[in-house]
Amino acid sequence: MEIPPSSATPPAPAPTPTTLGQLRSDGHEHRTVKAEIRANLLTALRAGEDPFPGIVGFDDTVRPELERALLAGHDVVLLGERGQGKTRLMRTVVGLLDEWSPAIVGCEVNDHPYAPACGRCQTLVAERGDGVPVRWRHRDERYGEKLATPDTSVGDLVGDVDPVKVAQGRTLGDPETVHYGLMPRTNRGVLGLNELPDLAERIQVALFNVLEERDIQVRGYTLRLPLDLLVVASANPEDYTNRGRIISPLKDRFGAEIRTHYPLEVDDEVALVTQEAGLVADVPHHVVEILARLARELRSSTSVDQRSGVSARLAVAAAEAAAGSALRRAALTDEETAVARVADLPGVLPSLRGKVEFEMGEEGREDEVLDHLLRVAVAATFREHLAGLDLTGFTERFAEGSTVETGLLAPATELLSQLGTVRGLSQVLVALEVDEDNVSPGQVAAAVELVLEGLWLTRRLTKDTIDGRSVYGA
Repeated sequence: MEIPPSSATPPAPAPTPTTLGQLRSDGHEHRTVKAEIRANLLTALRAGEDPFPGIVGFDDTVRPELERALLAGHDVVLLGERGQGKTRLMRTVVGLLDEWSPAIVGCEVNDHPYAPACGRCQTLVAERGDGVPVRWRHRDERYGEKLATPDTSVGDLVGDVDPVKVAQGRTLGDPETVHYGLMPRTNRGVLGLNELPDLAERIQVALFNVLEERDIQVRGYTLRLPLDLLVVASANPEDYTNRGRIISPLKDRFGAEIRTHYPLEVDDEVALVTQEAGLVADVPHHVVEILARLARELRSSTSVDQRSGVSARLAVAAAEAAAGSALRRAALTDEETAVARVADLPGVLPSLRGKVEFEMGEEGREDEVLDHLLRVAVAATFREHLAGLDLTGFTERFAEGSTVETGLLAPATELLSQLGTVRGLSQVLVALEVDEDNVSPGQVAAAVELVLEGLWLTRRLTKDTIDGRSVYGA
């Protein structure tokens, strides 16, 4: 399957040797996959570089464990609930391979020219010697990934007899009749196995030789094909999935089992959303923080089935939906700049229900639970940034019975014109890290809505909501 490139920078040109003889003359050294990863990881650590780019919130927990496992040359199982970045982490490991690696041209299992393993390549090297043609594979080509599903067969992973080759005249028992599966085709690379417990137990047994003896067996063939692989698998905890389990002998063959987790700090969750969300409009930092806090509240709520977890994708999807809501408002009201606000958030909650598993006793109360936890997240964000400010300028605005109306389709200019000039607004913008020299009405309106909602939640203002429009008053 295709994966994102391991580096944002363009790849360096491939080396020039095109034959085995030229490769020897060039001084190329053959290293195993695990030796490559060990050497390149040590180089990154000594240089202070990030060996796992794009991974957020694992610096002091998962990352040291993974680094130790890779340096030890261990195959790894990443164990954690959904949406904890297991697949993303798995895919970053390929960035620790050498950028270019030689292979014999035409080899199905990517044999190194110095160490041919399959019968075809051994014969080719014996016959042609230094004239064996060589091709160069970029490290992004050396990653294979399989989503383990119950219908996965041994042939898919290891290999099987190819009836087409038999029909062409080859005899059964001839190794040339074998059609190799994903594992041998990923030889001299990194193999990712997603959701390993979903593999049927008899299929898991087929992995024993790969992980221990480092070779494959195909049906009754007298075939020993030594594999050079790093295997990284992912799995959900056994108390979460009832679909299957990793059998004990297979768990024993993995060198390390590493537990992943959701971001431990709000700032990490915010950074993750900012990094992953594809936003079509401006979503201010405090709005992203509210959504990050909402995800964290859901993970601690007794109304939510915590065994299934609350994916980090929830906050990412919510931020994208809030941006979509802002863009819709701008299109319908001719706003110049689309900026997400607190008013957009209740409208995105229904689309998040599919990402949360509620406890059985909460049936029918799902929206109520989400609304309550959203208010908790807004209040926490309000206190974090604005609790120490003098907001009497806002409350005084309502002292004479004035009101301010806002909602999903209320333009920013309309909201600000109702509010008028307010003492302390500049301090609010500074506290929310809004650039006052380059601020738009939408950004000011977003800050004002956080203040109004926060004052209501702390019982300093009233709020009436009618048909999606909220009216704040004294």
